[in-house]
Amino acid sequence: MGQIVLYLAISVDGYLADERGGVGWLGGDGSEPDAPGSYPAFLNTVDAIVMGWTTYHQLVTELSPGVWPYEGLPCYVATHRQEEDQEGIFFRGGDLAVLVDRLKAEHTGSIWICGGASVAGQLLKAGRIDKLWLSIIPTVLGRGVRLFPELPQELPLKLAGVEHWNGIVDLGLVYLRRDL
Repeated sequence: MGQIVLYLAISVDGYLADERGGVGWLGGDGSEPDAPGSYPAFLNTVDAIVMGWTTYHQLVTELSPGVWPYEGLPCYVATHRQEEDQEGIFFRGGDLAVLVDRLKAEHTGSIWICGGASVAGQLLKAGRIDKLWLSIIPTVLGRGVRLFPELPQELPLKLAGVEHWNGIVDLGLVYLRRDL
């Protein structure tokens, strides 16, 4: 059985993107510019990827146009749009919790929740995230797209690990309970 992992970068004040949806601030402090960070090792654990339409659209139009960065990994795009599936990219509507439950049962590695805020929020509220891996970027944005939605109660977490690279602090967190 796989593990549902929310692996994202956020600003110190908890934003995924600036107020225009931009992510140009996603860099370290320059103290270790050649450090690989945690991403390559994490990506080696991934069996499938789940992302929302906005993240997908930003990837194919702005961040990596013409080159799909997750070649060889099945990617599920949560959307209400009627899109044709592409090689390795599957557009899915419906209950997101049902999709990740199915992927978790079908895979043994990580199911990466790659973005964005709506997908992360739905899965947090549904109690479907097994682990949060947050890369804290040394930047304060002040406003933008928040990672954490309003939740009906606090979400107690246990620190499972800390790493740092190029001024970026990676926090590995697991849930202490799942009764939201």
